[in-house]
Amino acid sequence: MGDSWASEYVIIKALENGVTIMGLTRGRETKFHHTEKLDRGEIMVAQFTEHTAAIKIRGRAEVYTRHGMICTENHGIQG
Repeated sequence: MGDSWASEYVIIKALENGVTIMGLTRGRETKFHHTEKLDRGEIMVAQFTEHTAAIKIRGRAEVYTRHGMICTENHGIQG
């Protein structure tokens, strides 16, 4: 399969202020290697790389991938 992960992008759209995006490393020990904060309406395009194995999102956001769109839990907020 090779490095098929290298072409994987995700788009993250913040639905509230203070959404935190954390990049996690690949390898023997998983560690945080990068953190960003987004405010409502801001968008971040992220790519999986030889260093980034996972992305953790804290807060309300929409995440778009080639597989479709998913929303984080809205923690009781309606609408």
